[in-house]
Amino acid sequence: MDWTRYRFHSRWALPAPPDRVYEALGRAEDYPRWWPQVREVSRVDDTTGVVRVRSALPYDLTFTVRAVRSDPAARVLEIALSGELDGWARWTVTADGPGAVARYEQAVRVDKPLLRRFAVPGRPLFRLNHRLMMRAGRRGLTAHLEAV
Repeated sequence: MDWTRYRFHSRWALPAPPDRVYEALGRAEDYPRWWPQVREVSRVDDTTGVVRVRSALPYDLTFTVRAVRSDPAARVLEIALSGELDGWARWTVTADGPGAVARYEQAVRVDKPLLRRFAVPGRPLFRLNHRLMMRAGRRGLTAHLEAV
């Protein structure tokens, strides 16, 4: 088993119509406004940006994201990641009564030397760190959608 590889899945029930959720998730440059752990998003061009995140553990991750798929009809957003994280991430937004469900999937390999060094003993903490970050993101997006 390669201890530097991770697969994550999250499901966010959100109090807004699916098109509004899809639109909000498609504006990555706004993530730092509502997602506390997304510290910075810098646009490189129309399809590429650099993201810096930091959650509960005392380290930043910086990686480049490139839009791979943006499908408003299917409400799917997918990106490729490279740098300290290498892999992909995808949002899929569906209707759920008067609101929406945003499903997040991610498959990555960690390339940050510190995280690779502690891959085996740190794995439970790294997974917990990701869960805490996703929980804060769901709360932040919910508040953002209610305020807009």
